Amino acid sequence: MSTQTPWIKAQASGGGGQCVEMRRSGPSVEVRDTKARGTGPTLRFAPGGFSAWVEAAKSGELDALSS
Repeated sequence: MSTQTPWIKAQASGGGGQCVEMRRSGPSVEVRDTKARGTGPTLRFAPGGFSAWVEAAKSGELDALSS
C-alpha cells in the first residue's frame, strides 16, 4: 500500500502562479512549486517541522519575510 497522497494546494490559491502544492509521502510532508509540476525541487519536512512552520505562518511570525 502506498503512503503517498495526491498533491494538493490551498483552495484560496489564485491563478497568479504563486502557489505551492503539498502531499504526504511516507513519513514526510513534501512541498513543491505548483508551476514546476515536478521539474523543480521538492522540499521534505518531518511532520512536526511542517506543523511548526504552518503555525508560525498562521500566527504572523513569518510576515516580515514577505516584505
